[in-house]
Amino acid sequence: MATAQPVNITKTFRVYPKTLHPPKILSLSNLDRQCPLLMYLVLFYKPSNCCNHPQTLSMDLVFDRLKSGLEETLSAWNTAAGRLCLNPSDGKLDLWCNNSGAILAEAVTQVKLSELGDLSQYNLFFENLVYKPAFNGNFSDMPLVAAQVTRFGCGGYSVGIGTSHSLFDGPATHDFLSAWASCSSMTGNGRLDQRRIPVHERERLLFVGKKWSKNSRVSTGRVSAIDHLYRLIQQAATDWSDMAQQQSTDQENFVLRTFHVSGASMERLKRLVLGERCQNYSHCSSFEARTKALGVKKERMVCLQFAVDIRSKLVPPLPRGFSGNAYVLASVSSVAGELEGESHEAIIEKIKEAKNSITNEYVRGYIEALDAPQPTLPPLKELTLVSDLTRMPFHQIDFIHGEAACVSPLVPPIPQVAYFMQSPNDNKGIDMRIGLLPQTLNAFSHYFLSPLE
Repeated sequence: MATAQPVNITKTFRVYPKTLHPPKILSLSNLDRQCPLLMYLVLFYKPSNCCNHPQTLSMDLVFDRLKSGLEETLSAWNTAAGRLCLNPSDGKLDLWCNNSGAILAEAVTQVKLSELGDLSQYNLFFENLVYKPAFNGNFSDMPLVAAQVTRFGCGGYSVGIGTSHSLFDGPATHDFLSAWASCSSMTGNGRLDQRRIPVHERERLLFVGKKWSKNSRVSTGRVSAIDHLYRLIQQAATDWSDMAQQQSTDQENFVLRTFHVSGASMERLKRLVLGERCQNYSHCSSFEARTKALGVKKERMVCLQFAVDIRSKLVPPLPRGFSGNAYVLASVSSVAGELEGESHEAIIEKIKEAKNSITNEYVRGYIEALDAPQPTLPPLKELTLVSDLTRMPFHQIDFIHGEAACVSPLVPPIPQVAYFMQSPNDNKGIDMRIGLLPQTLNAFSHYFLSPLE
């Protein structure tokens, strides 16, 4: 088959900031330290999207513009040219801004984009479209940004990018990539838009051990996401056979699938049923569908947890351009049997209440709870995790010449997380990517999509 053809890396460069900064150590927050691995994203650009005369868009031109654009961008995002390091006083990860550079690779393949089928559906071949640095267990040797531009046999391109989750969350990743694309524009001046200047200092989120407000230390029992998670773990621990069965799923292969919710369906729900709360419908539907598809016992506690951007939730809000991790998990719990009988409106109201519960005190309690040792969490079928990226139009990032035809996240550290993204082919539509066990695919598809028909 066509995807068996190789992807050949022809050159690899270490890219340094155009303007070097004095080395310094930047303290990371507990939010930054949760996942120091690289998160990968592949943007696809079809030949018709490349330019009016695709034969003039050579690999040399594309690579040189991406390289010079990255040099310019790293001058402002100098953290992305640094490395993680261990704080000698507490053994926790911090960020060493030392101008060590990012990695940019060039690759070619004879595969045509059309041979990959539906680009919104994950394909194992996509793993060849990102540069994966060797990791020896020492984070101080690991680049925080690694990218690869690949030219296809049809003249199309992909730009595969890995960024450390200790460096950026979703909105910060979008800001960085948008700035890089702007500096790499085939028609622009290659200079950074001064309105995009990032703010790297995490001081506002370094709460642990410091007096932050007049209130005493916040109890983690008031942080619903932490409390619900502990209760789920305790519930699983009471049924050893169930725990062993769930742990065995670590060895099974999750299948990544993308489900499309059309803009027409979203508008119909908004008009007929849910009003302005329609934006929470996809969270609600994935929670119900996953719980039913996995056959959770009716008496079991189930939980939906979803990331909430706290940039505007804090008082005062974080500065515009904050480039670190600024999210916490909000949480809704129920009993599986009750969830099945609840209306969409009732569940959506609970989601809205959970979002509104995110206050300064909640954020502080959440961050302090993360200061405790974090056990490895086995997959729990009672826990549905959601990450909403619909406010970040990754497909509009113009690395080559025009919008990307498709954007595909690769396998995340927790494959069963549901990611919601804007659809590049359907105005107001949503694409939901989730990892499921093969035997649950058909059931999940039925429960998730049938209410939309």
